[in-house]
Amino acid sequence: MEGEQKLTTWLMAKTSNKAAKTRSLDHYDWRARFAFVMPTVLALLFLSIFPLLFSLYLSLSRFKFTRGGFDLEFVGLANYRALLFGNEQSRFLGVLAPLTAVHWGILTAVMLALLLFFVPYVRARRFTFSGIIGRFLFIIGTIGLVWLLLRTFTPGGRLGSLGVTLLYVFAGITLQYILGLTLALLTVQDLKGRRFFRVIFLLPMMITPVGVAYMFRMVTDTGKGPLVPIWLAMGLADFTWVTNPWGARLAIILTDTWQWTPFMFIVLLAALESQPVDPVEAATVDGASPWQIFSHITWPAILPVSLAVLLIRLIEAFKIVDLPNIMTNGGPGTATESLTLHAFISWRAFNLGNSAALAYMLLFVVTFFAVAFVHLIRQRVVTEL
Repeated sequence: MEGEQKLTTWLMAKTSNKAAKTRSLDHYDWRARFAFVMPTVLALLFLSIFPLLFSLYLSLSRFKFTRGGFDLEFVGLANYRALLFGNEQSRFLGVLAPLTAVHWGILTAVMLALLLFFVPYVRARRFTFSGIIGRFLFIIGTIGLVWLLLRTFTPGGRLGSLGVTLLYVFAGITLQYILGLTLALLTVQDLKGRRFFRVIFLLPMMITPVGVAYMFRMVTDTGKGPLVPIWLAMGLADFTWVTNPWGARLAIILTDTWQWTPFMFIVLLAALESQPVDPVEAATVDGASPWQIFSHITWPAILPVSLAVLLIRLIEAFKIVDLPNIMTNGGPGTATESLTLHAFISWRAFNLGNSAALAYMLLFVVTFFAVAFVHLIRQRVVTEL
C-alpha cells in the first residue's frame, strides 16, 4: 500500500513537471512568434495603414504655408465639395451639357434595367442586409456614372479627369484583351517561328512606361518624327495630335494598348496551353468547326483566367499617369488628364488637400468597379463551369 502511494506521488510529480515544461515551452513559442511577426506587423502599419489614415485626414484639411513652417486646417468635406460642386467640378467631372429627351430615355432605360436586376434578388428571400446595401450602392453608382457620361460625351459637354480615366480604362482594356487573345490563339497553333514571335510580343512590356511614352511621342510627331514620310503619304503632315482632344486621347490609348497587350497575351497563352487536349481532339473528330471549338470548349476553359487578368488590369489601368504626363502633359488643356495626373498636378502645386481628396475619389471608383466586376461575374463563371 505504501509502495502504491509512493508510485502515485512520483507519477503526479512527473506529470506536474511535464505540464510545467509544456507551459514554459508554449510561453517561449508564443514569445518567439510574437518577436518574428511583430516587425512585419509594424512595417505594414507604418508603410500602409498609417499613410492611408494620414492621407484621409489630409483630404479633410487645407494645407498652407505659414511663417517658419506650414499649417493643416481642418475643413471637413470642403475638398470633396469643391470636386463635385465647386470650382474643381469642371476639371474633375467635366463640363455638363443639359440633358435632352434622348438622354432622359437612355437614363430611364438604365434605371429599369437596374430595377430588373434588383427585384429578383429581393423576391428570392435569401437576401442579407449587406447584400441589399451593396446592390443599392451599385444602382446609385451606375446611375450616377451614366448620368455623368451622358452629360459630358454629348455636344456642349466636356470630359473631366474622371471621364477621361474611364475612357482610358475601358477602351484600353477592351483593345488589350482582344489583341492579347488573338495573338495567344495564333501562337498556340503549329506555325513556324511561333517561339520567336512569343519573345517579340513580350518586348513592349519590358520597357519602362516613361520610355514608351517618349517613344510614342516621337512616333506620333507628324513634323519631325521618324514616321514623317508615312504621315505625309497619309495626308497628315499638318495634323497635330496634341492640339486635338480626341486625337491625343486616341494616341494615349493606342500607346497603353501597345505596352500592356503583352501582359494579356502571356497570361492567356498560359491558360490556352494548360487546357485539356482531349476535348478539343474529340470535337475535331466529331466535325466541330473552329468557332464551335472555341465557343464551347476553349472559352469556358480560359474564362476564369480571363476574368482574373481583366480584374488585375482594371485596377492597374485606373492608375495611368506616365503616358498622359509625358506625351501631352494632360493637354490640350485638361483633355487627356487622368485622375492620377490630376492629383499629381494638385500635389505639385502644394494643394495637398485637393490631391488627397482626388486620391480617395480614385479609391472609391476603383473599389466600386472592382467589387461590381467580381460580384456580377461570379455567377457567370459558376454557370460556365
